[in-house]
Amino acid sequence: MPGVDAPARAYPWTALWVLVLAGVLAMTLAVAVGSVPLGATDLWAVFTGGGNELQRDLIWSLRAPRALAAFATGGLLALAGALMQVLLRNPLADPYVLGLSGGAAVGALGAMLLGAGAVLVSGSAFAGALLSTLLVFGLARGVGSWTPTRLLLTGVVVAAGWSAVISFLLTMSPAERLPGMLYWLMGDLSHAGAPGWAWLVLVVAVAAMLPLGRSLNVLARGPLQAAALGVAVRPLETSVYVLASLVTAVAVTTAGSVGFVGLIVPHLLRLVLGNDQRLILPASALAGGILLTLADTLARILLAPQQLPVGVITALLGVPVFLFLLYRSR
Repeated sequence: MPGVDAPARAYPWTALWVLVLAGVLAMTLAVAVGSVPLGATDLWAVFTGGGNELQRDLIWSLRAPRALAAFATGGLLALAGALMQVLLRNPLADPYVLGLSGGAAVGALGAMLLGAGAVLVSGSAFAGALLSTLLVFGLARGVGSWTPTRLLLTGVVVAAGWSAVISFLLTMSPAERLPGMLYWLMGDLSHAGAPGWAWLVLVVAVAAMLPLGRSLNVLARGPLQAAALGVAVRPLETSVYVLASLVTAVAVTTAGSVGFVGLIVPHLLRLVLGNDQRLILPASALAGGILLTLADTLARILLAPQQLPVGVITALLGVPVFLFLLYRSR
């Protein structure tokens, strides 16, 4: 990766504040549009404690929790993608492409079939994502160093393996639970629970990585150069592995398998803001949240009253970008 660009040095806080403003606007749009549209006057009345009962229930019970869950999930996926791309020095790295989302989905589905509670489902998803991380990176490295082709092939094979396990779990599932599980696997926020847990993990993860931003900048140049400059490479890589697995697991348990957010967002931000991880990591969290919030809003209204899985929208956006990046990296 190239070094830190001038825009990242000169305008870091301006870029973040622009993203914060865009996030507020995206959240406002998400609670305003739908089968029952709400105007600015209606929103202001509800936000100030007024409005009628229908409007209050529509915002506080349905749209606001879903928008908050979408924003947190998008931020988690984009943060995981940014960390993977730094670690592997590869713009094609992404939790969905590399099989982390598949591993987390297998863990979560297995726990659901056993009747486990929310905590065990999240823990199982984390274990599945961590196992997938170890498999992909270990097999891709082998006795040498990572290469983009080896990494992508290993990720595709591991993801295919998880897909087979998911198919087996779905076959063993009770018929009455099968439609909901299939919809969840495509990425679904209509049944997302309270978003507080996802927001807590997102804030803690970003706060934990910001002090390591300078070390991540050095690591992006290569492990040998980072070690020569005094960076503890192995503990840093282990921390990134574990954190990327954790945030992916939380995102999967919140919204199912949503693909390509971690691929699109960090790469586009680096084109605009440079490669300073102290800026890219919080910017990725904000931009990822904005992207998934808007995608979920589009999924709700595109074929209203029928709702599309948000994973369909992100895949339609992500596949062309992935093919373009793959073409550029030939």
